[in-house]
Amino acid sequence: MSADLTVTIVEDDPDVRLGCEQALRLEGIATRTAASAEAALRDIHADAGQGVYPGIVVTDVRLPGRDGMSLLTSLRAQDPTLPVILITGHGDVSLAVQAMKEGAYDFLEKPFSPERLVDACRRALEQRRLTLEVAGLRAQLAARTSVASRLIGNSPAIERLRARIADVADTGANVLIHGETGTGKELVARCLHEASGRHARHFVAINCGGLPEQLFESEIFGHEAGSFTGATRRRIGKIEHAAGGTLFLDEIESMPMPMQIKLLRVLQERTVERLGSNQPVPIDARVVAATKADLRAQSEAGAFRADLYYRLNVITLALPPLRERREDVPQLFEHFVAQAALRFDREPLPASPAEMSALIAYPWPGNVRELRNLAERHVLGLGCRPGDMHEGGDSGKPGGVGGSELSLPQAVEQFERALVADALRRHDGNLSRASEALGVAKTTLFDKVRKYGL
Repeated sequence: MSADLTVTIVEDDPDVRLGCEQALRLEGIATRTAASAEAALRDIHADAGQGVYPGIVVTDVRLPGRDGMSLLTSLRAQDPTLPVILITGHGDVSLAVQAMKEGAYDFLEKPFSPERLVDACRRALEQRRLTLEVAGLRAQLAARTSVASRLIGNSPAIERLRARIADVADTGANVLIHGETGTGKELVARCLHEASGRHARHFVAINCGGLPEQLFESEIFGHEAGSFTGATRRRIGKIEHAAGGTLFLDEIESMPMPMQIKLLRVLQERTVERLGSNQPVPIDARVVAATKADLRAQSEAGAFRADLYYRLNVITLALPPLRERREDVPQLFEHFVAQAALRFDREPLPASPAEMSALIAYPWPGNVRELRNLAERHVLGLGCRPGDMHEGGDSGKPGGVGGSELSLPQAVEQFERALVADALRRHDGNLSRASEALGVAKTTLFDKVRKYGL
């Protein structure tokens, strides 16, 4: 609403500035003031942050230093949709006409009444409100489109995950992603980044379990030259490098306890100190952490700092294992086969019906990552029998390695649901063609579609 927007008044005459401010505030319109174009640009840039300025600008043409026309040019270059109202003196009408041609929203000729100022500002604020509302809706649509194109599958679990990502992507709140190995935690973190207002800045990923403890502090927090033997020059740490973007901490449960304490301080103070320095550096990075462990249980057992856990766990995204969304297996397999065919310059050979049935029935202890590896083997002509990459074990059985125990009826239902969903997808939802492909009556297929909520 326009009530949430602000009018920036740029006027070097303190009496005129005060009069404009009072006239607008008496009408309940929020204002801020600046005595020069330079001061106004600094304030507007700071208030815009990662997005756009939430308001309009009213500026006098005659200003010390940069004049109002120069300010108009700078503001329009940064945001062509920003309404700028010019205040002109008597005899400056030709200048005002030129300003309108260059994109000014309106002009007020001195002396003007408070009612004229309020009316012009209200119209400009309403236009600004509509512009920002449309931009926000477009950003939401783009976010949902981006997430949908990267998260493959149409199962209810994936649909819920897509919607959740789109809802929280632009909040800036810290996110904890929980899921088994191979479920796509980094992919989800990248979707969060790309669907947010931070997408133009860095996405910085750190594997907390892949760094030697002695290098951890320097890698994440950075160091100054001479801070330790071998530190010949300053190094910007990962946290500082992620400024304005997203910091992804994978396998956060593996972070050494001393580093957990330092990270907690960074998140609380929003500053980071490089190793060997006492100078705090302000940071603005969204933190997304990922884990396959039960961090709450670990924090209660003293294996992970409880205060850091609660700081990270503002929003939780739980990723479903592949065995709980078997209906996505055919679509995922086709996607990975197409990718592998391009990568290896081979033909994207489809799986046979028998092979696809085996893929759907398999419990996928390695989740999506294992399926992708199997698709690559298939493209290279090495077969696509699930479980071939495992040595021993009962990985080919439902509820085997890495899976939860399923009763026979549960396993049969999961398998049947996946087959029906795949047939419907391949035949664009046409029940007649899908029933023919499955070899069942159309009425039987319809009953199963209702039963499984497809």
